[in-house]
Amino acid sequence: MPIVAQTSKFSTFGRPVLAWGVGLLFFFPIFWMVLTSFKTDADAVKPENLVFFTPTLENYFNMVENYDYWRFARNSIITAVSATIFTLFVSIPAAYSMAFNPSRATKDILMWMLSTKMLPAAAVLYPMIFLAKGIGLYDTHILIITVLSLINLPIAIWMLFTYFKEIPRDIIEAGKMDGVNTWGEIKEILIPLAWGGIASTALLVFIFCWNEAYWTVRLTTIDAATLSKLIEGNRAPEGLFFGRLSAVSTAAVGPIVVLGWFCQKQLVQGLTFGAVK
Repeated sequence: MPIVAQTSKFSTFGRPVLAWGVGLLFFFPIFWMVLTSFKTDADAVKPENLVFFTPTLENYFNMVENYDYWRFARNSIITAVSATIFTLFVSIPAAYSMAFNPSRATKDILMWMLSTKMLPAAAVLYPMIFLAKGIGLYDTHILIITVLSLINLPIAIWMLFTYFKEIPRDIIEAGKMDGVNTWGEIKEILIPLAWGGIASTALLVFIFCWNEAYWTVRLTTIDAATLSKLIEGNRAPEGLFFGRLSAVSTAAVGPIVVLGWFCQKQLVQGLTFGAVK
């Protein structure tokens, strides 16, 4: 009986406290970044102004007026949304084919796609730059959208494949007996049934595209530069401008944090029903 009482007490108080502790641990860097964004560059490096300081919006005004923030934000929206749409356009038919018309090579293809995520990005960086410059696509939206789509295709196909496998095959077979073609099966049967998984996949792909920094920084200069490029530009030979850097980072992270907060229910449902099983 004492053991049962202790277990019940831990479940009632210990787990919530542990969960809140882990949550605060992960949230603290974001909180500190936002706090630092309201400091001047001088105050950001002074130990006496670590917690107590005079807040200022100077960094945000400077970001909008001198750094052309809205151009970088527009590029981020264009590339992230376009790459997400293109990724879904390719991954939905691919996952459908593998889930409902598997072949002997389906598992090998899935493993091969997953193995591409293990390739170091630095190994193909310079060939990618030379190729992009050779065909005139360097620093263009088309190049960034293509690269982001290719990076996220394996994840999207794997998620949708595992989600589609949960749909009874009899439903698809019934559609075939009614004379529905392949595109009709995807459009009229599969997408409505798998809408939760598709939405969660789209959210994750969009987040990955928005947060991608390695490729967007190295494959752009001005025209197609995203917020990651703007963040990377807040450094100089003298060091980092922590106040301005925190303001730009907050403005870049803010939209995706808000999106994840409002869509967390759909995201968790999609992950736990499809990708994790």
